[in-house]
Amino acid sequence: MAILKIARMGHPVLLQRAAEIEDVTAPDIQRLISDMRETLADAGGVGLAGPQVHVSKRLFLYSVPQARSEGEDDPALDVQVILNPELEPVDDEMIPRVEGCLSIPGLRGQVPRYKRVRYAGYDETGKRINGVASGFRAHVMQHEMDHLDGILYPMRMTDLGRLGFEAEMVRYGVRA
Repeated sequence: MAILKIARMGHPVLLQRAAEIEDVTAPDIQRLISDMRETLADAGGVGLAGPQVHVSKRLFLYSVPQARSEGEDDPALDVQVILNPELEPVDDEMIPRVEGCLSIPGLRGQVPRYKRVRYAGYDETGKRINGVASGFRAHVMQHEMDHLDGILYPMRMTDLGRLGFEAEMVRYGVRA
């Protein structure tokens, strides 16, 4: 396993649509998943998409830490993997979410996100998975899915006055 370099905002890999994965169980994809797990743990994040580690492939890892769980419909989860994911909103209900990103270190911003999403894809063993996610899980899945489509969270913001450096926001008690 290896810790991979994380692409930062400005790198072209973050602005393009990632390619579908032909064989989700291929050894190179399994190695990438292992390396991404190690990279995510090292970075201390809750999600990581292929393009963020300079690999323009449609996969992401995510977790729901206990502190971020929003109840029974949004349980804490260890790191999950979804390959060739599909996401769609369950309905039109959206809520504002404060986001950060490993590719945009030090900044946070408020982004409107769907409250619930329907997802489908493959797990790392090649098994088809699907379900409905809500709460923090829905939030992080939408953020990571955006990476696969070349979208960074500031591109989703409706008020750039709600974007700031995390340290300053904490220092002055400003909520993004």
